[in-house]
Amino acid sequence: MDGYQGMGNSAMSDRTKAYQQAAQDDLVINTLSRDDMPAILEIEHSCHSSPWSEGIFEDCFKATYRLWAARLNGELAGYAVVTYQYDEAHLLNLCVSPAARGLGIARRLLQYLIAGSAQDGMQLLLLEVRHSNRAAYRLYCSEGFEQIGVRPDYYPAPNGRENARVMTRPCLL
Repeated sequence: MDGYQGMGNSAMSDRTKAYQQAAQDDLVINTLSRDDMPAILEIEHSCHSSPWSEGIFEDCFKATYRLWAARLNGELAGYAVVTYQYDEAHLLNLCVSPAARGLGIARRLLQYLIAGSAQDGMQLLLLEVRHSNRAAYRLYCSEGFEQIGVRPDYYPAPNGRENARVMTRPCLL
């Protein structure tokens, strides 16, 4: 694959620079630690009707996972959880505190994890997003993700189950 559909070399170059900037600048994105657990759970519960448990997060502190924190004024404002399998990165959870939304934190975390996954040798980034989560879907599309399928009844929902869009993009910088 020699580029994204519909993108000229200039757009690709600008995007590449943005990803490199996200990976190298001094935006406070660093590794989540177990010490962050109370803040992680507070954000998780404030954002999801079916939040992950502490046990699920604990299970992610393994060598094949990457857990990134976005800190605003020293406080955890968001996080991303990615697992690596072979040459594929799978974004499992990207969440930003309701108080910190609209500041571009989700985009910066996404750009950071794309760059980090590429630097770690991953070739493809995969994710699922709720069909009803239009803001996340637009963010992912704007960062080069394409929908490749649907997982029926993937997410719990107040009135049953909800489909997930399956999206991918190369981990190219």
